[in-house]
Amino acid sequence: MTREHATPVSTKIQTVDELSGAIKAVITASDLLRSVAVRGEIQNFKRHSSGHVYFTLAGNESRIAAVLFRSHTTGIIDWPRDGDEILVVGNVDTYPKGGTYQLYATRIIPIGQGAQQRAREELRRALENEGLFDPRHKRPIPKYPLKVAVVTSPTGAAVRDILEVSSKRAPFIDIVIIPATVQGVDAPVQVTRGLALAAGIPGVDCVIVARGGGSKDDLSPFDDERIVRAVRSCPLPVITGVGHQIDSSLADLAADAFLPTPSAAAEKVFPDIKNITRMLASNGDILRTQEMRYCERYSLKLDRIREKLTRSMELTISGGENFIDRVSRDMTIFINGAIERHEASLSNAASSLDALSPLAVLARGYAICSDDMGNVIKKARALEPGARVSIRFYEGSAKAGITSVTPD
Repeated sequence: MTREHATPVSTKIQTVDELSGAIKAVITASDLLRSVAVRGEIQNFKRHSSGHVYFTLAGNESRIAAVLFRSHTTGIIDWPRDGDEILVVGNVDTYPKGGTYQLYATRIIPIGQGAQQRAREELRRALENEGLFDPRHKRPIPKYPLKVAVVTSPTGAAVRDILEVSSKRAPFIDIVIIPATVQGVDAPVQVTRGLALAAGIPGVDCVIVARGGGSKDDLSPFDDERIVRAVRSCPLPVITGVGHQIDSSLADLAADAFLPTPSAAAEKVFPDIKNITRMLASNGDILRTQEMRYCERYSLKLDRIREKLTRSMELTISGGENFIDRVSRDMTIFINGAIERHEASLSNAASSLDALSPLAVLARGYAICSDDMGNVIKKARALEPGARVSIRFYEGSAKAGITSVTPD
C-alpha cells in the first residue's frame, strides 16, 4: 500500500490590517461584486444627521448591512419603511474598521406595491413643485414631421407596432430606431442615453419613447426620476407610448404628449397619407373657388377704378382747357393793354421829337447855313466875302456865295 505525503505549505504571518486589505482587494477585483442589484426587505432603516442612510437588507435566511451615502439620497425622502421590499443597486465592499463587508448602494428602487406608490407620489409632488409637469411647458407635436426618432427595445413588440403604423400611414417619413432597454434596472440609464442621442441627430423633428405592455414592476422604470428629467429636458418634442395601463407614468406627465400604447403614439405622430391626399384635394377645390371669387372681385374693383380714372381724367382735361382759355384771355387782354400803353408812349415820344426836330423849325421859314466841310455856321463873323456855303431849307437846299458880311 502506497502512502501519499502532502507537501507542507508554509503559512505567512499577516497583521490584521494586511488580511483586511487582502480581503478588500479580492472583493473589489470581483466583477460580480463591483456592480450588483440585490432584492430584499428593508430592516433597521435609519437616516443619520450627516445625511447618510443606513439599513439592513434581509433575505429569508441572511442579512447584509447596507449604506446609502448622502450624495445618492436626492430621490429618497420619506418613502422607505421597515418591511418594504426593495431593489438595491450598488457594489459590495469591506468596512475594515468594523471587520465587516457591506452593500454600498447608489439607488434604492421600491418593489412592493405600497412602497412603489409612496415613492412615486413623493417624487411626483417634488417634480410638480419644480414645474416639470406644467402644461405651459408642453411643446406642439409637428403635424408633418419628416424624420422621427424612436427610443425603444429593437426586439420588442413596440417597435414592430410603430413600424407597421408608419408604413401604412406615412411611408415617406424617415424613422431612426435608437435601441434601449426599457425594462429592469438598466432601463433608466439606457432610455436617458437614447433621448440624448435622439437630440443630436440632424433633422429629427420629434422623439417617441415606447414600450409594450407589462406589469407595474415592468413599467416602473418610467417613474424613475432620471427618465422624467431626460424627457422634460430633451430639446425635441417627446411623445410617450408606454404599456397598456390606464394610469400614466411620471414620464408621461413630463412628455409633450402621451398615449396609452406604442401604436396610439405612432398614430399621433405619423399623419395618414389618405387624409393628407383628401385634404389636399379639398384644399385645391377651395383654392380654385377662392381664386375665381378673388378674380371676379378684383375685376369689379378694376372696372370701378377705371371708371373713376376716366372721370377724373375728363374732369382734369376739362379743367385744364378752361384754365388755358382763362389764361389765354388774360394774356390777350394783358398784351393788348401793353401794346396800347406803348403806342401812347410812342406817340408822346414822337410828338416830343417832332417838337424838337430842326425840320419843324425850318418849316416855319428858317434855314441852316453850313460851310463846305458841313460845319453849321452860327455867326456871321465866321464868314468872309467870297466864301461858298450850303443853305438847308425845309424842303431842299442851295449853294451860295458870300458877297459881304455884316456882323451884329
